[in-house]
Amino acid sequence: MILIVDFGSQTAHLIGRRLRQLGIEYRYIDPETVMSEVKAHQPTGLILSGSPAFVTNETRIDIDSKIYDLGIPILGICYGWQLMADQLGGTVSGAYREYGPEKLLVKKAKLGLKAQNYQVIMSHGSSVTKLPAGFSVVGQTEQGEHAMAMNPTKKWYGVQFHPEADHTEGGLELLADFALKECGETAQPLDLNPEHLIAELKQQLGDTAQVLCAVSGGVDSTVAAFLLGKAIGKRLVPVYVESGLMREGTVERVKAIFTKQVKASLVVIDARKEFMTALKGVTDPEQKRKAIGKLYVELFQKEAAKHPAVEYLGQGTIYSDVIESKGSKHASQIKSHHNVGGLPKDMKLKLIEPLRSFYKDEVRELGRRAGLPEELVMEQPFPGPGYAIRVRGEVTPERLAQVKQADQIVIEEITAAGLYDKVFQCFAIMSGAMSTAVKGDERVFAEVVAIRAYESNDIMTSQWAHLPHQVLERLSRRIVNEVPQVSRVVYDITTKPPATMEWE
Repeated sequence: MILIVDFGSQTAHLIGRRLRQLGIEYRYIDPETVMSEVKAHQPTGLILSGSPAFVTNETRIDIDSKIYDLGIPILGICYGWQLMADQLGGTVSGAYREYGPEKLLVKKAKLGLKAQNYQVIMSHGSSVTKLPAGFSVVGQTEQGEHAMAMNPTKKWYGVQFHPEADHTEGGLELLADFALKECGETAQPLDLNPEHLIAELKQQLGDTAQVLCAVSGGVDSTVAAFLLGKAIGKRLVPVYVESGLMREGTVERVKAIFTKQVKASLVVIDARKEFMTALKGVTDPEQKRKAIGKLYVELFQKEAAKHPAVEYLGQGTIYSDVIESKGSKHASQIKSHHNVGGLPKDMKLKLIEPLRSFYKDEVRELGRRAGLPEELVMEQPFPGPGYAIRVRGEVTPERLAQVKQADQIVIEEITAAGLYDKVFQCFAIMSGAMSTAVKGDERVFAEVVAIRAYESNDIMTSQWAHLPHQVLERLSRRIVNEVPQVSRVVYDITTKPPATMEWE
């Protein structure tokens, strides 16, 4: 077993996910309990994760320095490398910062990497500027001399980048080499078997409890409902709330899913007026998400009262929702996902979330293996709060109509260009920024629409999609001409990190 010390990085859970891909047994632990966990589990190695904290200020999270006396391999990632370097006598400072993709030059082959250039994902505000005794440089970036270092005698390794990130070239090979060669672990084949999840759900839910399952037509809630339906049959009560914030045609799509695939009696609640009332005057993104989450739960609890045997609220929550909503002890809250951070504390229903530990690509594979058709599992994701978080500022009926029209144009043009299945997600945003335009020889001061399209596998990292210029040109022309009160169109070319997928 390898122990992963979780210092709260947004990608800390990805480390385990990559080890799971490799068939390596692992366990997450908090830095405060590292020595007792080592004693209990006798690991073959330690991985120290990244963190929102800084080694150099009051946010610092320490770890017992006795780990360096254990005689086992240690891999420090980002903050983990900085903390290791500092504790072993090196120097850490805010001399330079790197966010997003950077070129790493590996100077000598090590940890599965060849002596060549790799694109890696960085996300750090401070760096190792002086190596501890016994360490030597393995790789560097344009700014960072110590982006990868090692003490081969002790089998201690430090990397400033995130090998666990999907967009880091050679990252999986690096983790595999550390686990299999340095730590001496043995790989067991990965088994994403939906039958195992179904069996666990049967055991957890027993023979009588009903589950009211929130569904949206998206991949996550559909797969979650499908697995729950397999586990409890007619005791599943799927509920779709028509909020007015989803794409046109969503209710018809959901009805078709629960007629043809899940085969359960769908309940549809028309709450368009209630959502617009709840969002009136709300401009803060966090307050939007919490208002939406609160109203959803109120509606679900009201519906549950009609079904005396309902004990659980089922959701399609996946791990990227959890970690962005401060899913571990030392994590930083990025946003309150309406189905995680937006849930009220006094909720009467118990939560059941079959997919909470999985990433988007794993959810798709589970759905595929469970028997859902390919067009369902490969549907582009759409946020639970819907267009409310694609309208920067207050959601008014006019701006909601604008973003729906602009978004439909994006989908139509990306599809017509044969690119819909080649990008992970594409959409329009009412940016809240205003700019001057000239329409019909008259000055117009109107809103700017932003377009975002990106490529990703697991949502935790992404690369903006290099759409052809002629597609961007057509998008711009149509949106400016067809959507009222729009002055211009801009294209978002920011990777994650540092950006998030959505703007709010």
